[in-house]
Amino acid sequence: MGGAGRTGGPPGRGPGSPAGLGRRFAAIAIDWVACLLIGRLFSDSQWTPLLIFAAENIVLLPTLGSTFGMRVVRIGVRSLDGGRPLSPLPALVRTLLLCVVVPAVIWDSQYRGLHDRAVRSVVVNLR
Repeated sequence: MGGAGRTGGPPGRGPGSPAGLGRRFAAIAIDWVACLLIGRLFSDSQWTPLLIFAAENIVLLPTLGSTFGMRVVRIGVRSLDGGRPLSPLPALVRTLLLCVVVPAVIWDSQYRGLHDRAVRSVVVNLR
């Protein structure tokens, strides 16, 4: 990714810089509420929203580089290897770990959760 600092990570501010926790939480809240609403249309199962959330991430991360909620708050997921959106397999692994929740609440100085570290990705500001 262009503008990387001495550590080889993304730049400190602006496009490509690590997204803050506020935007990340807002994005996941938007995604989760949307999945809850869509899930209610199709099923009363408590698992339906989680399955929709997983499908959203598995499909949209490799194709658009961000989920619906991420688009709203202008953040996206990029590979540390070239700054491109994730390919399908890393998107699947990241999503499965994110659905377990624990990896997502343990993060480093760039707010990279264990799910991001496992697939060498980072959530970045798009603007």
